Amino acid sequence: MSFYSPVRTNAAEAASDEKLHLFTYVEDPEQHTVKRYEEHGGYTAWKKVLADMKPEEVIEKVKNSGLRGRGGAGFPTGVKWGFVPKDSPKPRYLCCNADESEPGTCKDRVLMERDPHGVIEGMAIGSYAIGCHLMFIYIRGEFGHCIDRMEQARKEAYEAGHLGKNIYGSGYDLDLIIHTGGGAYICGEETALLNSLEGEKGLSRIRPPFPAVEGLYASPTIVNNVESLAAVPHIINRGAEWYKKLGTEKSAGTKIFSLSGHVKQPGNYEVELGFSLKKLIYDEHYGGGILGDKKLKGVIPGGASTPFLTPDMIDIGLDYESLVEQSSMLGSGAIIVFHEDTCIVWVILKLIHFFRHESCGKCTPCREGTGWLEQIIRRIEAGEGRKGDLETIEDLCGNILGRTICPLGDAAVMPIQSALRLYREEWEYHIENKKCQVKSHYPFK
Repeated sequence: MSFYSPVRTNAAEAASDEKLHLFTYVEDPEQHTVKRYEEHGGYTAWKKVLADMKPEEVIEKVKNSGLRGRGGAGFPTGVKWGFVPKDSPKPRYLCCNADESEPGTCKDRVLMERDPHGVIEGMAIGSYAIGCHLMFIYIRGEFGHCIDRMEQARKEAYEAGHLGKNIYGSGYDLDLIIHTGGGAYICGEETALLNSLEGEKGLSRIRPPFPAVEGLYASPTIVNNVESLAAVPHIINRGAEWYKKLGTEKSAGTKIFSLSGHVKQPGNYEVELGFSLKKLIYDEHYGGGILGDKKLKGVIPGGASTPFLTPDMIDIGLDYESLVEQSSMLGSGAIIVFHEDTCIVWVILKLIHFFRHESCGKCTPCREGTGWLEQIIRRIEAGEGRKGDLETIEDLCGNILGRTICPLGDAAVMPIQSALRLYREEWEYHIENKKCQVKSHYPFK
């Protein structure tokens, strides 16, 4: 592993397995340069698109590949591109969502730091597909190294003729603007991101109209995740059928999972969708098992906003449908593991504190409800719980879920609801005995 690596990756496996592609060259210390990227076949897909393909052909190819959004929602990418109205006289925009703010998620930063031209090439192809001539990448402000790498890659792409005027003599013009955010979780939601890009507060918009019809500057706009766009050049080069054969029937392709918490080998791992969650946690080539060889207590499979899984629920495939069957979600692919000495009430307190802090305040259920939830859960965790507290928490969650403009309200309460359902005995112990049931009060010791 290279010295600058922020997290462990399975790049060696990716380089030897033709099924895996996003991590093939991430351990090459020069991959971030345009020269090395081109040596590895970079910008071949972009040249092919401009020379031989019509925009609608690109959309159809991505649609046929089965590629779904990798930011959390999982919406089919090609279908989303097809929503842009063909008869609109307004300019069209493509925005790459690089805000990566979901706790536990750190996959997009690896792609931006180590393979930034792959992100730019995917953005360029997506822009051509929707008839866009100005694209944006919105990067989380704390990602200083990512910003530097993307700025350098942008400069190199212009100098090499991959961006700018009359690209490759095709008559097609395309420019890229890099915009840094202020660190607001809410700006990971696409309409809040667009408001922020316009210089307004990062508040979610009421939909409809949807961004594909009326987004940035009231013009048709597509917002895609970094990982989603980085997959596009590979689909163009290797074909929709190749990509569709990866993963499962309804969850095609590969996915980068950020594995953290009580595992021996935390890191980012690219695997086919449908890969075993249990294997990812325990296999020596991946997570390597639980820290201290302790028992597993629970897993958050898709980021802090997704419902828990208990040890008897982890022998499943990591794909959209399998996790829904277990009443959870794939989300952003951030898998957080907790061993037997973890206090679930403590974990939930940290999660609700985060969501309460990050609520933009636009919706009353989220603004007021998350505050009340934090107060009650903090009191329980401190040994001051009261009879009826759990019922009050359930009532508050029910009055937030599905009642907010954006999904932050849902994200805040779904982990709480699952924790109450799966670990109720631990909550009741906290209230009745005024103390924690487990040995260690804090989960990361």
